[in-house]
Amino acid sequence: MTKTTRFRTVGPAVAMTVVSMVLTLAVVVMWLGASMPWPVALVVGLGLDGGWLATLAYERRLAAQGDHSTPVTVTGWGFGLVATGVLVAHALGEEHASAWLAVAWLPLAAKALWLVHGLWERTALTPKALDNIREIQQEARDEAAVARARLRAAAGTEETRLLAVTQAGARVARVQAKTAEDLAGAWSVLEAARQSDGAARALTCVTERVTPASQPSWDLPVWGPAEARALLESAAPALTDAELDRIVYELINSQTPPLSYREVAARFRAAGHSASETRLRASWRRVTTPAVEA
Repeated sequence: MTKTTRFRTVGPAVAMTVVSMVLTLAVVVMWLGASMPWPVALVVGLGLDGGWLATLAYERRLAAQGDHSTPVTVTGWGFGLVATGVLVAHALGEEHASAWLAVAWLPLAAKALWLVHGLWERTALTPKALDNIREIQQEARDEAAVARARLRAAAGTEETRLLAVTQAGARVARVQAKTAEDLAGAWSVLEAARQSDGAARALTCVTERVTPASQPSWDLPVWGPAEARALLESAAPALTDAELDRIVYELINSQTPPLSYREVAARFRAAGHSASETRLRASWRRVTTPAVEA
């Protein structure tokens, strides 16, 4: 605590004490001077003020040492109460009692100011400690501001990333939907072309009828996972042409009317057999052509 700050806290207490001691001395001299010689009344007043001042000085020395004495404190408050009682008793005997009663509280007020000053001293800090506290508080504020800025930046980055991912996902979904729509349209066109009479007439121009009632036709390609089919073909032993023809013949005649090539191929794969698309189609032709001609 600096000297300026100390004076700001102790100055009012000192001024109030001086005023209270002078007022008490004057009241004692005026009050007792009518019944005894004024030197005696002066000694009584000085004794009261001296006792009060002595206890106050002792109490302040103990406070400077970081100590405290309850008897000394009680004695000091006792002198303050006696001085206040003297002022109140004198005021009650005067014609203008209110004016004297208005200053009768000054001794107790002086003790209260010394009490406040003592509390201030016990909680006072040195300038170095105050500077350290200010530095710590400033560092805490700086760290909090940096943390808030980091969180805001992270939140903005995450928001940008999520927005980009969402937009990319939406674009992928639109492309997939458009692709599926195009594939579905193409497949519908192929199926319509396969089922139309024009396709049969066009095929009649390049191939002969197997029978007078039959119509040449072509099959749609069979789509499926190429990797799974390759794994299946590599895992199972290769079938001979005779075995392949036997399996295809059994599949064709497993249902009435006979199955088409697409149905035979689907059931052939589902049964776990493996053969290339070229071999399977050649076998189907070998099996079906003689059977129809016979």
